Amino acid sequence: VQLQASGGGAVQAGDSLRLSCQSSGRSFNLYAMGWFRQAPGKEREFVASMSRSGDRKLYADSVKGRFTISRDNNKNTVYLQMNSLKPEDTAVYYCAADRVIMTAPVSTDVTEYDFWGQGTLVTVSS
Repeated sequence: VQLQASGGGAVQAGDSLRLSCQSSGRSFNLYAMGWFRQAPGKEREFVASMSRSGDRKLYADSVKGRFTISRDNNKNTVYLQMNSLKPEDTAVYYCAADRVIMTAPVSTDVTEYDFWGQGTLVTVSS
């Protein structure tokens, strides 16, 4: 599985961005998908994740109510809609795929994800 993230950019606080992550594989619906981010000098942290079918979602407390994860299995794409962006959201955002069975819990653990995209930079200025 190869993942290609896009949609990052430089915005002002309060603005919105939508990140996209497209998978090159034909088995996209076999993977739970997640978004993580890494700010300069910090460890990679969980942002949001979604089950294979999209019926279960998890969010980091820091983004809950502002970010929305979604997926389109027909387009092999997962999205992260980011609203009300804050300077502390500045980071490189990575999408990741976790090969799991349909009923598996959605993971927030960076070590459980099998495949990673290259990252897309989001910069939020005040």
